Amino acid sequence: MTLFYWIFTTLCRPLPTPTARRSGRWLGLLALLFLYLPAAHATHIVGGEMDLQYVSGNTYQLTLNLYFDAINGSPGALDASLTAGIFDKATNQRLTSVLLPLVSNTFVNYSNPACTVGSLSTRQLIYRNTVELSPATYAASQGYYASVERCCRNLSISNIVAPGDAAQAFYLEFPAVVRRGQTFRDSTPRIFPPLADYACLGELFTYDFGGQDPDGDSLVYDMVTPLNGHTTPTNPTLPSQLSAPYQLIRWRDTIGTYQINTLAQIPGAPTLTVGARTGRLSVRPMKKGLFVFGVRCQEFRKGEKIGETRRDFQLQVLTCPKNAAPSLVLLPNPTGNVAYRPGRDTLRIVPGGPHCVRLRFTDPDNSSQLSLSLRAVNYSGPLPTFTTATSGTVHAAGQPDTLTANLCFPECTNTKGGVGRIDVLVSDNGCALPKRDTVHIAFIALPTPNVLPTLVSTAGPTLPLHVRPGQTLAFDLIATDLDSDPLLFTLTGSTGFAPDVLGAVLVPQAQVGTQRRARFTWPVDCRAITTPPGQVRQLLFMATSTTACGEKQQTPLLSIPVIIDYSNEPPVLTSTLPPVAAGTTDPPLIRLPLGQRYTATLAGLDTDRDVLALTASGQGFDLAAAGMTFTAPAGPAGQAAGTFSWLPGCDAASVVAGKPQVLTVTFRLQETTCQPQPQTRTVRFEVVSPDTVEFTPPNLILPTSNNLANRVFTMASLPPDFCDTRFAGIKIFSRWGRVVYESGDRNFRWSGESTAGMYYYLLTYTSGRRYKGWVEVIQ
Repeated sequence: MTLFYWIFTTLCRPLPTPTARRSGRWLGLLALLFLYLPAAHATHIVGGEMDLQYVSGNTYQLTLNLYFDAINGSPGALDASLTAGIFDKATNQRLTSVLLPLVSNTFVNYSNPACTVGSLSTRQLIYRNTVELSPATYAASQGYYASVERCCRNLSISNIVAPGDAAQAFYLEFPAVVRRGQTFRDSTPRIFPPLADYACLGELFTYDFGGQDPDGDSLVYDMVTPLNGHTTPTNPTLPSQLSAPYQLIRWRDTIGTYQINTLAQIPGAPTLTVGARTGRLSVRPMKKGLFVFGVRCQEFRKGEKIGETRRDFQLQVLTCPKNAAPSLVLLPNPTGNVAYRPGRDTLRIVPGGPHCVRLRFTDPDNSSQLSLSLRAVNYSGPLPTFTTATSGTVHAAGQPDTLTANLCFPECTNTKGGVGRIDVLVSDNGCALPKRDTVHIAFIALPTPNVLPTLVSTAGPTLPLHVRPGQTLAFDLIATDLDSDPLLFTLTGSTGFAPDVLGAVLVPQAQVGTQRRARFTWPVDCRAITTPPGQVRQLLFMATSTTACGEKQQTPLLSIPVIIDYSNEPPVLTSTLPPVAAGTTDPPLIRLPLGQRYTATLAGLDTDRDVLALTASGQGFDLAAAGMTFTAPAGPAGQAAGTFSWLPGCDAASVVAGKPQVLTVTFRLQETTCQPQPQTRTVRFEVVSPDTVEFTPPNLILPTSNNLANRVFTMASLPPDFCDTRFAGIKIFSRWGRVVYESGDRNFRWSGESTAGMYYYLLTYTSGRRYKGWVEVIQ
């Protein structure tokens, strides 16, 4: 036993007599107590747990919930921050330390504030910070754990050895952030309800101690021995956290005749247990005192354990005033004056019959405050309501010993042919937990009869309906409900057919009495054509009525088949253009001399009488810019005519890459229909150059000859001028390169030089074309 524990237990005995209080022994104990206060400051921990929540990216939020004894804990033991360590589970290597500042300090409320006792008050201290868990670091297959150690627990704990020296190691396991090469996100269980209540000696105590998992993982609970760790009263905190293994607290061997161990942490009949799936604590304690206990919550995903959270707490057991349970009975049932017998009778609630039962509830304890509540067992409809008092006080001055209330089922109660079951509960205001009595009610409820609605259309007796693109399909729908319930229409289509997407609309009118009409209109366009055309599609209509009880009743589907009629023969294009040569697919080539007009006519005919349009376009050039014209005035349905004309000019006579320019023109006959089949004709045009005469200039002159034709050098057969190819000039050179003659006249005449010999000439044209040659002068 520590010195502080001995002083504390001595001072907590009944106060001594006035003489003893004045004695030196009492004052000496007080002096020893104050001398020992620094160590006492640490006796404050009620319990707590940790959780780790995913935020985003690699960021997580680490939280420590520490529960602080607000009665015995000293303010000096309230830390402004604590430090957590994160360790590799396989190697126990510390990877990082996380400073957790205090972010919240609040009181934990009792379940029933009226049951508050002065010896039990708890604060919830929340320490929190973010931490980065990089995939490069946190990828070990066995996972990791986080811990925070702090000393010490309360001196008055009854079920462990040396409670004043006992510390706590808050412990949390979590998985790697990368598993099997894939990113793995996990948030550990959290939102464990804090325990502020106490238990009464000999009375059953239950409490929901379960947590929630943000990822929907499976949680399994069991009892474990709390961790003690490495801290001590003289070193209540650590500058940096130490790794596992952590020492366990030491259980007392026995308390009275009760053995104390992990599975029997609080003496009782039964001892303290926790629901493996629910996390619900249950104990009927048989010894007074303050008892510490440990619960482990293991987290599983797809059958594989991925983490665990350990939670330590303490429960105070007090001697409470005796509290008898209240009682509840049902008075005569709706069908007569026979008392309803729970477990044997079934209430029958029928249209026009009684819908209420009377309840009587009482409590043997004076001044008990009773309250009624309902709980559905296997019934999902609207619960009955209490039309009179749902709470009251019995056995108090001016109050009766019993209270009554009416429980009335709604007119719309409907068990749909089965048996509904609800529980009626009466609860008192006893401490630490209220006591209850429950009556199980089985009932069969029939709704008010309701006639199903009907639906017809004015679409006509001949089905399927036929309609072509460009036409509008229209008819009326008539829905009837003999109960005058509100009616709504719906429109759908058979598989792969959505009429509303294709422009169909259903416009309802105002309901008049039992009837409501709606107008269906569908302007059919090309989108409605099926592939292949002519397939039957179903327009599906339904009317739904809503009864006074909110139940929906639907008519059978009204199916109206419809066929979109569509066929199309390609139009025929004829013309005076030359046909494609046999054995080739190349467009015909029309060669025209400069200045000679060319004219062609084209005609189109369509047996479906679709509107036709004739057009012409140049390949890489504009028709008008090239001097071409095409006129195609509008004609009657199914007919078209057009005229093409061209007077070739020099613009079309240019030479490209040494070859005459070729102009390609395409004529197109287009029909206005849903699935057009255009017809085309393509021709090529080339301007013929007149430079087709072989050019053979003379190469000998005799200036002294009697033959006048040979006395001068001239070229009567020069290539003719054509568009931009015109004669520019001639130069005659001596054998040494000296210009001896030059002229820009295409009718030039050179009489030679006084010196016989070889001379060379150069003819140039404006297009850049050049001719070279020689001529010999003989004297």
